[in-house]
Order: sequence, then structure tokens, then C-alpha cells
Amino acid sequence: MTLVQLRHFLALADAGSFALASRALFLTQPALSRSIQALEDDLGQALFDRLGRRIELTVFGQQFLPRAKSLVQEADALKSVGRQMQAGLTGKVRIGLGSGPGALLSAPLLLHMAQHHPRLQLEVARGGTDLLIDALRARRLDAAVVDIRALRPASDLRVSLQVEMPGSFLCREDHPLYQRGTPVPFEDLLAYPIASTPLSDEVARLLTERFGPAANPDQMVTLRCDDTQTLVEVARRSDAIVLTIDAAGQGLKSLPTVPALDGTARFGLVTLDQRAEPPGLQVVRQLVERLLRG
Repeated sequence: MTLVQLRHFLALADAGSFALASRALFLTQPALSRSIQALEDDLGQALFDRLGRRIELTVFGQQFLPRAKSLVQEADALKSVGRQMQAGLTGKVRIGLGSGPGALLSAPLLLHMAQHHPRLQLEVARGGTDLLIDALRARRLDAAVVDIRALRPASDLRVSLQVEMPGSFLCREDHPLYQRGTPVPFEDLLAYPIASTPLSDEVARLLTERFGPAANPDQMVTLRCDDTQTLVEVARRSDAIVLTIDAAGQGLKSLPTVPALDGTARFGLVTLDQRAEPPGLQVVRQLVERLLRG
């Protein structure tokens, strides 16, 4: 029994004759007759009584009709779901966001899905790079957007959408150092709380090369948190200075220093190599790229 045979049966039951059903199906009458006969042989029961040129459903055919309709409708529904999933309209996508990406992407991603893809389930996890990559390898995530400078090279990981974003020391506009109106010696920053998420070894090397041993994050950072948005809020409401990407510091000002920091964060979307991606991930990927590239 095949779906094609079921469709032929339904068409014949609706038309009431082989001639009409054949024209509706664009089949020859012998081909339709063979299809129905094969279905009846498979079921072990006649579906139609042949009354000359007319046909009528047998008792078994009458019982079989609603079930055949249900099977065909379910098959059509499954096809529709498959097409929608392939287009990224339904299904589920689980994405992890590191601290910086989380501050930039969490709300816009969720809002976009709510407005434009209400049937596509999006799960967002937040955490450090190592934690998110572990979840990716354990198949608990489909992708992660992280600071790839903190990512250990591995053959099982594929990195795409690499974007560099400027970062600096940020503070509120009425901060005493910003009010000077001139670049600030790095040593003057140390008189205030310095806030940061955990930094990669590469960023730590950049800081110490630029400003000296006092800029080692282990010594310099006095407020450490995995959530960039929390640190930005602290800087908005106090004299704390937060070291993060400029795009995440809404309402804050970039504090020029002597020497200049000229730092960047490098974000990328990480997936498992050779793993089939859920179709909906393409929707998320395009949106992440648009948000990161501005």
C-alpha cells in the first residue's frame, strides 16, 4: 500500500467512475485500474463493486475511506512541516551566547523570532566559552557565538562569521575622568573599580604590552562577572569603569587613554564540523551576521 495508491483510491471514490478519475489524475484508465487492483490485493478485500461503467464502494471500502483520507492528510501535513523546517520556519534551534555576544544578541534574536518566525523554537543559553563549547560537543547546543580568541583550536569545530568589534574602557558621561576632556593616563584608571568579564590570554597579553604589568587582568580587574549587561549597568550607576566592546555599552562613553588601547574583540559562530545543522539555524545565522556587522 502506497500513498500514490491511496490518492488514486480517494480520487476514484470521489469521481464515481474510472473515466472521470483517470482524467482528474492525468492517468490512463488501465493504469488507474492496475493501481486500484494492487491496493485491493494488498488489503485482501475489494474496495469497489464494479457495476458496468459505475462503481460503488463496498462495505469495506466505506470503512476504509475515512482512514485513507486521514493517512493522506497526515502525509501532506508532514510534507508541509518538512518544507517549513527546510525554510527555517519551524523546528528548534539551540544557540549559546558568550558574554559579549549575549549582551548584543539576546534581546534582538528573541524579538526577531517572536515577530517573524513564531513557529520556530529558539533556545538561548548564556555562559563562558568553555562551558558553551562543552555543551556544543555534547549536542545540547546547535551553535555558539563566542569570543574566538578564547577558543582552543580543535579539528572538530568550525568557525564562521568572524567579526571584529572595537572595545575600550567605558564609563558614564559624568565620570570624573571623562569630564577631563583629554586622554587619561592608564594609571589614573586604577583609582576606580575596573569591571570586566573573564578575558582571554590574548587580550591579557595585549593589555600588559600596552600598559605594563599593572594591566594584568588578575590585578587590574576588581569586578568580574560573566554577564556584560550587568557590568554595564554597574558602570551606569557608579564610578566603575567597564572594559568591554563599545557596542555593548549603551549609555556609556569610551574613555580615551594614554597610550590608546586600540583593542578589539573577535566573535565567531561555532558549530561542530560534519554535523548536520537544523534548517532553522540558517535563519539565526543570517540574523547574527546582520546584528554583529551592524
